[in-house]
Amino acid sequence: MTAIRHNDGVLDAARDCVLAYGVRRTTLTDVARRAGVSRMTLYRRWPDVRSLVADLMTREWVRVLSGLDLGDPVPAVVEGVRTLRAHPLWRKIVEADPDLLLPYLLDRRGATHEAVLELLEPAVGDPARARAVLLVAQSFLLSAPTMLDPVTLDELDAELAALLEAYLGQFAQRRPPRP
Repeated sequence: MTAIRHNDGVLDAARDCVLAYGVRRTTLTDVARRAGVSRMTLYRRWPDVRSLVADLMTREWVRVLSGLDLGDPVPAVVEGVRTLRAHPLWRKIVEADPDLLLPYLLDRRGATHEAVLELLEPAVGDPARARAVLLVAQSFLLSAPTMLDPVTLDELDAELAALLEAYLGQFAQRRPPRP
């Protein structure tokens, strides 16, 4: 329990530093000072700022997603996209350090992807569908702001809901009833 609280304190300090300076200008020394721990304490757990920020992103995004009611996955996914899009850490990373997201888009799944799939698979009833829903939601999270004018984010979010309803609706009759 102490290790978890200690890590939360470090992750809180990392979040504050990233929000203040961006990822590139944040150092482990900054984080250690803000967290009230030594640099060596951080280096034992994280070899660099990127790995620390990866854990921070996972914590923040999973907190958002774990608060969603996936009993009805369509509104939950749309709400998750909206909430993440407005999250201060997400906004800072997209504005100042978007290259940090590229490995998770092009090369590999991250811990957040795994957590999302763990939530989505039972909600949509199939691993392939869960992955398809995640890919669609991810594209609306990342690219919706580039598609504004003459439409709004609210209109695009309504289209996301319509896409998901149509896609998931075709499988609804095959899905086992929820307990």
